[in-house]
Amino acid sequence: MFEIDAKGSYYRDLNNKVRDAISKGEKEITLKNINGQYYIGDGLREKVSIIIEGVPGNDLAAFMDGPTIRIKSNAQDNIGNTMNSGKVIIEGNAGDVLGYGMRGGKLHVRGDVGYRVGIHMKGDKKQAPTIVVGGTAGDFFGEYMAGGLLILLGLDENDPRPIVGDYLGTGMHGGMIFIRGEVDEKLCGAEVGIMDPDADDLKVLKAALTDYCNDLGLNLDEIMKKSFKKLIPVSLRPYGNLYAY
Repeated sequence: MFEIDAKGSYYRDLNNKVRDAISKGEKEITLKNINGQYYIGDGLREKVSIIIEGVPGNDLAAFMDGPTIRIKSNAQDNIGNTMNSGKVIIEGNAGDVLGYGMRGGKLHVRGDVGYRVGIHMKGDKKQAPTIVVGGTAGDFFGEYMAGGLLILLGLDENDPRPIVGDYLGTGMHGGMIFIRGEVDEKLCGAEVGIMDPDADDLKVLKAALTDYCNDLGLNLDEIMKKSFKKLIPVSLRPYGNLYAY
């Protein structure tokens, strides 16, 4: 395991050290004393493992295409922006706008997330992105979602807050959202349909959650005991009449 002490490091210097270590053949890198440094993992294509001790700054894993990053604490905003492949595991909470335009790979968050998570997520026949959140989410979860998979679990049964905020799936025109428990249709955009998952859906859900539980040491059977709702778009152009004539 190759270690880099980031205490007091400027973000650009830190990221240059990471790239230099990878160029020399390092496959497992631990970043210690991280304190808000931006852009960690951005654009990396190598199959490397990066462990972060501390709280990284915004735009982690943007345009990333291969690495696995594990964050041993909380994380900030804009994680996985236009990420193509790889995985980010966050053992704490995360901020806003996770997975913006995400094209592939996985984001696994143990705790809560903020606003606009999964906005403009995409998918195609070759790959699709997945975001799994163990806690709660803020407003605009799955906004303008075009593909991929969003799963929201609300694992803290003692948390009095609603599992998700307003404008759930607003503008959604592709992909699937699974919410553990019931969903108040008043929270959803008009273009979103709410239904019970069928047998094929449950296979997709179980596969995604098996990987999530393995990453975070959780019990899959306990999570699956509670029922889920599936949200899908019922319109391909939900706001076409507002913006085009």
